[in-house]
Amino acid sequence: MHLDMNLLQILAVLFLPRAWCQSSRIGGGVVETKNITLPAGSRAVLPCHSPRMVWTRDQLKDRQRAVHWDVVHSSPGFSGERILDMSPGARQRVYNGFNKGRISIPDFAFTDGNFSLVINNVVSSDKGLYTCNLHHHYCQIDESIQIQLNVTKSVRKEKRYWDGEKTVFVVLLGSSVVLPCVNRRALWRDGLQEDQQQVAHWDFQPPGVRPNKADRLVDLYASGERRDYGPLFAQSKMSVAEDAFTFGDFSLSISDLKPADKGLYSCHLHHHYCGLHERRIFRLTVTPPLLREPTTSPRVFLNDELEPKTERVSTDKDNPRVVNFFLPEQRGYFVQHLGYFLATFLLLAFIVFAVIVLTRRRKKRGLEYETGRSVGGNVISGGEIELDCTEMRTCNQDPLNSEYKNNLMKERDMVKECNKEFDGKMWK
Repeated sequence: MHLDMNLLQILAVLFLPRAWCQSSRIGGGVVETKNITLPAGSRAVLPCHSPRMVWTRDQLKDRQRAVHWDVVHSSPGFSGERILDMSPGARQRVYNGFNKGRISIPDFAFTDGNFSLVINNVVSSDKGLYTCNLHHHYCQIDESIQIQLNVTKSVRKEKRYWDGEKTVFVVLLGSSVVLPCVNRRALWRDGLQEDQQQVAHWDFQPPGVRPNKADRLVDLYASGERRDYGPLFAQSKMSVAEDAFTFGDFSLSISDLKPADKGLYSCHLHHHYCGLHERRIFRLTVTPPLLREPTTSPRVFLNDELEPKTERVSTDKDNPRVVNFFLPEQRGYFVQHLGYFLATFLLLAFIVFAVIVLTRRRKKRGLEYETGRSVGGNVISGGEIELDCTEMRTCNQDPLNSEYKNNLMKERDMVKECNKEFDGKMWK
């Protein structure tokens, strides 16, 4: 029996490549790329955060890792249930009393990474889908594999195969079986120094330089060791927080940007213990500096007058007091007062034009009125000559009553004679 158990464990190890095909893949590459454009003379902060890089030492070394087996039975009336679980420093716990002493995993599972489930005296109710779950709370890693177990009464039907999704075991009723769950990665085993396997570093690649020729800026270790390269960190131009591993913040700060700082910056995070490898790339572009505007502006009163600034030159009693006035120079005030002047000038010009037009119209009406009075014949030249209206009516009516009334030519001659007589009286 002992030989059979050893043989089953060896077969479980041989099944390792196929068994872990469903496990989650941990690793990484370029997880973020970003373009950043800032003016020269400003301060740039290239963000690089990862909560998985936070250094929290596990003093007990037992509650950060756990393994548990679950099963979903194929028999009617049964559902999923937890079979057992185990963590470093604690004994395995079997949930069903019927399985105690019959189902177990090796006690040295967290030493060599063998979490295979051993089932003795297989019964028909053991048929179902089994799942091996591995949890690493410190590294935030969850991995699992599934195995289908079928029970048969015929020795000829006993076999194991891959159905394209999972491993299927067909075992004889009453026999023993080992469901393989082996993971020999370092984070699932004891005796490793976690703080020596956490590294963060920044690289700088100037324009036109190949990636393999990039300059190393700084190396950070969870143990507290720090290595700065080049004069940039020595001059405090670039910096990374001292407590980077406490908060998982490895952001690079660059002060007083210059055109020479243009290029690619890479943040590399390596957690060899957890299998974390991430890279973040930032393309930094430096533009010409912005024009600085005056921070303080002169006070302006409600009547648009500038507040003068006085400066005392001399305080000697024998000399008169001299006060200098300095008015702030701003184009806005000049344009404003120029607008007031132009508006006032246009208003005055409009008023003058209106007065001229009205005056001319009144003069024209006066001349027409005087002319009408002089033609009417009441008074001319101070009242010396008076025109008898009855004579005009007689002169005009007599020809009309004559026999030449319908003769147009003679009528015109009569009008001319009347005009001559009128003119003669006017000149007398």
